[in-house]
Amino acid sequence: MKLAVLKETEEGENRVALIPDSIKRLTQKGFTLLVEAGAGSSAGYSDQEYEQVGATLVSSLQELAAQADCVVKVRPPSLEEAVMLKDSSVLIAILQPTLRHDLVRTLTAKQITAFGLDIIPRTTLAQSMDVLSSMSTIAGYKAVLLAADTINRFFPMLMTAAGTVSPAKVLVLGAGVAGLMACATAKRLGGVVEAFDVRPEVKEQVRSVGAKFIEVPVSEDGSGGGGYAKEMSDEYKEKQAELISRHIAKSDVVIPTALLPGRKAPILISKEQVQSMKPGSVIVDLAAEMGGNCALTQPGQTIVAHGVTIIGHPNLPSTMAFHASQMFSRNVEKFLLYLCDEKGFRMDMNDEITRGSLVTKDGKVFHELTSRLMAGKSQ
Repeated sequence: MKLAVLKETEEGENRVALIPDSIKRLTQKGFTLLVEAGAGSSAGYSDQEYEQVGATLVSSLQELAAQADCVVKVRPPSLEEAVMLKDSSVLIAILQPTLRHDLVRTLTAKQITAFGLDIIPRTTLAQSMDVLSSMSTIAGYKAVLLAADTINRFFPMLMTAAGTVSPAKVLVLGAGVAGLMACATAKRLGGVVEAFDVRPEVKEQVRSVGAKFIEVPVSEDGSGGGGYAKEMSDEYKEKQAELISRHIAKSDVVIPTALLPGRKAPILISKEQVQSMKPGSVIVDLAAEMGGNCALTQPGQTIVAHGVTIIGHPNLPSTMAFHASQMFSRNVEKFLLYLCDEKGFRMDMNDEITRGSLVTKDGKVFHELTSRLMAGKSQ
């Protein structure tokens, strides 16, 4: 099988889908690897490194796409790239199918079998393939570093000749992978860390990384499917807003991380709550790509509103492209080896991971939420 690695074309994307280390192992498993020239350069992997492990470099995207039986990318292909793909080939990438309906239509028209790395079921068996968790680890870490670099005070408590410097107070909203990494990193830097989540089962995980868990005094479980939180009741949201308002007002750094699968990010921080924060405080919105958890977040921009710096970077993993690519590549490698045998893709439609990550096949849309949205039906 000819497997092609494309160079990322989306602005600000520095990662590469497969690094030389993974390509070496895939070559040993019988794959023929084609790599677009310069695909790994922004992540710190040279063309020479790819050639040394058996990959063939191809300078023309059109030539590469025309040859490939399977194409792997990090970000969704542009419509122009999708049109170049060989009919009835396989595509593996983050696809965001619930948002990119034109892309899904193009893939369907070309009879492409497309797997979305962002919709792989978040099960124990699929952990080694879970790119969202890998990238969330990086995002949570980098968010705290950005906050520490931007805030107008120290993170740790310091005993100095000029007196005692009090530690920064950090509030993390959402205790998934990104949130827990943010908590752990902020704690290591010496901050006083609190975390909020609608799922009560994450309380012990929050405490295990040295943060204090704050919770709404309402008996309602926010655990949803696939490791995400679910939409909460109006009563819960009211109590949540009151609780968060109290803690936001005394926080120096707030890092919201809440996402809902296939939907715009929920607003957790209102304009009024931003106004209540101390001048010089920082919000790093990890949901910026999906609109943001803060009402004032401007995706792709860093702004100052009411004296508070709001960072809306949409792709923090790309800022640490070397290790982000390393983790992403290992996930993709595991996914490929799970889906394929010596004859090619097995396409076991009774398999949870295969079926759960499949977006299009044989001219049909298989991802149920995407199919409903494209048909104009509500979620």
